[in-house]
Amino acid sequence: MKAPVKHSLADRAARLVVRSLVRLPAPVKRRLAGRPTVVDGQTLDVNTQVGLSLMRLAGWSDFASMPIGKARTQLSAEAWIFGDELPIGSVEDITIPVAHLDLPARIYRPASLTGPSGGLVHFHGGGWTLGDLDAADAVSRWLAHHAGIVVISVDYRLAPENPFPAALDDAIGAYTYVATHAEEYGLDPARIGVSGESAGANLAAVIAQETARAARRGPSPAPALQVLFQPVTDLSAKRESYRLFGEGFTMTEADMDLYRRSYLGDHGSATDPRISPLLAEDLSGLAPAYISTAGFDVLRDEGEAYAHRLEQAGVPVTLVRTPSLAHSAINVPSICPPARDALLAAAEAIRSALASGTDV
Repeated sequence: MKAPVKHSLADRAARLVVRSLVRLPAPVKRRLAGRPTVVDGQTLDVNTQVGLSLMRLAGWSDFASMPIGKARTQLSAEAWIFGDELPIGSVEDITIPVAHLDLPARIYRPASLTGPSGGLVHFHGGGWTLGDLDAADAVSRWLAHHAGIVVISVDYRLAPENPFPAALDDAIGAYTYVATHAEEYGLDPARIGVSGESAGANLAAVIAQETARAARRGPSPAPALQVLFQPVTDLSAKRESYRLFGEGFTMTEADMDLYRRSYLGDHGSATDPRISPLLAEDLSGLAPAYISTAGFDVLRDEGEAYAHRLEQAGVPVTLVRTPSLAHSAINVPSICPPARDALLAAAEAIRSALASGTDV
C-alpha cells in the first residue's frame, strides 16, 4: 500500500490559512476576493475566487506548465490543503485483481449499514494523467455517508506512461470484478453503479456503454446507475465553454491539451467512442444517468451535450448544473458551499436509485 504522505511546512501553513479564510464572514471574503467574477451570466463562488487568489499568491500555476511529476505532487498537495475527512463508519485500503495487476482501491462504508447495500465503483479525476485515491477521498466519503451506500474508489494506471486503453481496461476490469464478487464486498449485485469525476467520469460513462453492449450479447454485469461529475465526453472538439473558461480558473484549456496528448498517446483516436463517449452511435439501453456539471468549466458544454444525447436515446437522465461551481471544486465540499450542494443533490439521487431501484 501507498506510504503515508509527509506534508511540507508550507502545505501545512496553507491548509491552516484556507480553513481560517473559510470561517470569515461573507462580506470580508468578498473584499478579499475583489469584484465578483461573472461569466456567461454566472457568478463564481466567492470561496473559489479566494482560493484561486491564494494559489496565485503561492506561486502555483496550471498543471500544463510543469513536468508531470511535479504536477502530480501539486495535485496531491492541493487535495490535502483544500480537502477534508468527513467521519464515516470505516475506510479500508484493498487491492482488486485485474488481469495481471492488483489495482489499489479503497472501500468506504457508512456505520448505518446492516446488510447487503447498494454501491458505487468510483474513479478519480486528473485527466487520466494525475490523481489517486487521496484525490477522490472527500467525494467518496460524502457520497458513501449521505447516500448510505458502499463506495469503492479505484486507482488506475496513469498516462503518459500508460496511455489509452490502460486506464479504461483497468476501470472495466475493476467494475466487472466488483460486480461479479458483490457478496464479498457486502453489496447487492443488482444495485451497483459507477461514478467518477472529470476523466474518471469519462471512464464511468464508457463502462456503462461497453457493459451494456456486452450484456446484449450474453450474460454480463452492467451498472444500475452512472453518476458523472463534470465528465469529459468528447476529446475531438472544443465547445463554447472552452472559450469562456479556458484560462484563469481551476482547469485550463492548456491542461486539457496536456491530458489529451497524454491519454491518446501514439495510437488512441479522439473520435473513438471509448475515448469520446458522446460520439457513440447508439446510446440506447444504458443505465440511468445523473450528470452534474459546473458553470465555470471548460467541460460544461460537452457534459450537457452528453446528457441531451442520452435523453434523446431514451435513457433516464437527471442533469444538474451548479452555475457558481468551478471544475474540480466538487472535491472540496467542506469549504465550497456550491460543491456541498452539488454532492448532497447527487447523494440523494443515488440513495433513491440504488435503494429502491428506481430511475434517477
